[in-house]
Amino acid sequence: MDDKFKNKKFETRAIHSGQIPEDHTGAVTTPIHFSSTYRVDFPGDESGYVYSRWSNPTRVALEEALASLEEGEFAYAFSSGLSALTAVLHLLKAGDHIVAVDDLYGGTHRLFEKLMRKFGLDFTYVDGREPSNFEQAIKDNTRLFWIETPTNPLMKLADIEQIVPIAKKRGILTAVDNTFATPYIQQPLKLGADIVLHSASKYLGGHCDLIGGALVLNDEKLAEQVRFNQYAVGGMLGPFESWLILRGLKTLHLRMERHSVNSMKIVEYLETVSSVKKIYYPGQDGKQVPNKMKLPGGMVSFEIDADFETVKKFVMATTVFVLAESLGGVESLINHPASMTHSSIPKEMREPLGITDGLVRLSVGVEAIDDLLIDLRTAFAAIAGA
Repeated sequence: MDDKFKNKKFETRAIHSGQIPEDHTGAVTTPIHFSSTYRVDFPGDESGYVYSRWSNPTRVALEEALASLEEGEFAYAFSSGLSALTAVLHLLKAGDHIVAVDDLYGGTHRLFEKLMRKFGLDFTYVDGREPSNFEQAIKDNTRLFWIETPTNPLMKLADIEQIVPIAKKRGILTAVDNTFATPYIQQPLKLGADIVLHSASKYLGGHCDLIGGALVLNDEKLAEQVRFNQYAVGGMLGPFESWLILRGLKTLHLRMERHSVNSMKIVEYLETVSSVKKIYYPGQDGKQVPNKMKLPGGMVSFEIDADFETVKKFVMATTVFVLAESLGGVESLINHPASMTHSSIPKEMREPLGITDGLVRLSVGVEAIDDLLIDLRTAFAAIAGA
């Protein structure tokens, strides 16, 4: 990656890396290049752009920006976070084994269990808060450690610096889903990880108006394999979505600061609510590893001491918090994981982890904190005495 802003601060790189004023017109904002194909100088010429499945100028600008923010060398933008994850799994072959954290995004678990097992991949799930759990789960055919930190939805933290040496000693790749933290709060490549994944639909885009994913790497050979997998399968991001994420990145640092401030205030409030049994938030759990995150981020989960019908009434009683899937936008969202984002995980598996019918997940937005607190108080009042 040739980044002339490499030595600048994160906030500067978020606005300028990969986004050089366009030569022909001098446009400061990166143009949206919708062309699917490009003129070449001779048959077989691959010196520039050829076909947008392989490369597109708007997508390249985004990829350069993403690599800069994660302090990596190579980045690839995908049509979704799951298509990016699929490109990682395509680095493996039938018979290979993956050790993954046990508290996973429901879509990741679904991809692992419903699809990839059919193609011969094997999975073991461990509590990622204890690095030795990864070591104990290693088999002769283990090829990948898959980590979310913080996890979705229980906010468990994994100590990347402690886990990476366990993997490297045995030639195992380490991949980290950094969606919740974002590169502003945590940079796994600097902690030794081989691959970083983002669902760019979330905080990177930041406005709940696109679907996208990304992978960032440092190793050139591994990056070439990932790029080939993307090209061969066709999971690339379109130019308009690329442009939207570029726009979102410019305010990422501002938004993550506000998300974090608001979430901390909400946690302080939840600690005073008698019907809240447990709060899941980076740093809240006594079992958490040392927190190397710059900020806590905007995600908060908590368990209400009530039956499903009461919790259902609660999540439907908010006005500012919108009952919806997804997360990471400027808008505050409320979610019931057991019946929404994690419904594909069997009940007998999710409940022992803590994903119960009483669990509620908040994606705390950037609205006025007073309005958010009033909204939650109103919802708790609606179930008072239930």
